[in-house]
Amino acid sequence: MRLNVKLMIVAFAAVVLLGTGSVLASPPAPSPDSSTYLSGRASTLLAEIQEEGAGLRLHAETLGTFAMNPQYSWQSHAHYLHQVKGHINAVGERTAELQRMHHAVLPWQQQAITEVTSHAAQVAASTQAAIVHLRENQNRLFVSEYRDHLTTIANRSGDMKHTVDKFLDYEKAQQKVQQLQQELELSGD
Repeated sequence: MRLNVKLMIVAFAAVVLLGTGSVLASPPAPSPDSSTYLSGRASTLLAEIQEEGAGLRLHAETLGTFAMNPQYSWQSHAHYLHQVKGHINAVGERTAELQRMHHAVLPWQQQAITEVTSHAAQVAASTQAAIVHLRENQNRLFVSEYRDHLTTIANRSGDMKHTVDKFLDYEKAQQKVQQLQQELELSGD
């Protein structure tokens, strides 16, 4: 039940780099065609994260209820942690790709990448810590440290899903505005 540590490290490094700014020179400006492609790809990846986030949130919320209810076995905890691990690893793969194109996408997408990466890194870290705790302490499911991990997984998964939803709603609104502008321009001719 080991999380993909490489993806967690990439996510954490991205949060640190994005939070402090880069000391390296800016990458060369992308060509308009590559910017359009990368912007479209970023939107596709965000939509995939949104979809993955729905399953993640469902399993994470179940784990959150486990933090309050002693009736569930350690096997139930392990099952849902495994489900969360699968979802967060899938999100991690997509966030890693988003990080590589961060410099070449629209400003709102850059902000989305930063926020989603932050939430995903917190979910990944808490998931890893919960898995390690469960592996070593199957009979100690109600110590506060473990319960805090479950609560963080539930809360940050919900935050991540909400963040992606918000940014993709923004994109839809932008597209609608552009469509209306084009219609107005055509009707004025």
